[in-house]
Amino acid sequence: MTGRNQPVKETRTPLMDEQDARVWNALAEVHDPEIPVLSLVDLKIIRSVKVDGQNVHVVMTPTFSGCPALNVMKQEVENRLIALGFTHVQVEFTYSEPWKTDLLEESTREKLRAFGIAPPVQLVLPQSPEGRKANLQYALEQPVPCPFCGSENTKLDSFFGATLCKQLFFCDSCHQSFDRFKPV
Repeated sequence: MTGRNQPVKETRTPLMDEQDARVWNALAEVHDPEIPVLSLVDLKIIRSVKVDGQNVHVVMTPTFSGCPALNVMKQEVENRLIALGFTHVQVEFTYSEPWKTDLLEESTREKLRAFGIAPPVQLVLPQSPEGRKANLQYALEQPVPCPFCGSENTKLDSFFGATLCKQLFFCDSCHQSFDRFKPV
C-alpha cells in the first residue's frame, strides 16, 4: 500500500511500453459514474499503473474522501482490466497528495462545460494552510459563468449539488439551474 506521506504522481508517460499503454487506454474508457462525460483518466483519479506480467496494480486518488462512487469506480476498473486478460488486478486508494481541481486539463474543463457543469476555477495553492484557505475562499467568491449561456449573472442555490463534488447554481439570464464542480 502507498505510504500516507509519499506523494503519488500520475505515471502515464509518452515512453511507456505497449502493455502499460494498453492499460491506460482501457482505463480512459472507464467513466465516472456521477459525471459520465469524463473518464477516471480525464479526472486524474488514476495516479499510477504498474504492470507485471498478468498482474496489474492501479493507484487511484478520489476527488473527495467520502465519495459514494468509490466502490463502483474500483469495480469498473477491475472489470475492465480483467476483460483485457489480467488475472490479478489490485486497485488501491491513496490520499497522500490529495486530489485537487488544478489537475484538470483545459480539455476536461471544456467537457464539463459542454455537459452543463460549470468547471472549477483554477487555484494556485500556496504551501501555508492560511494561504490555501484564503485562496479557496477567494475562488468560491468569484462569479460562476453559466455553462449554457456564459452569463455571470448567476447565484448559488445550494452549497451541495447532486454529488459531494458539486454545488447548485441558478442563472438569472437564461433561467437554468446548473451544477458547478467545486474547486479544491
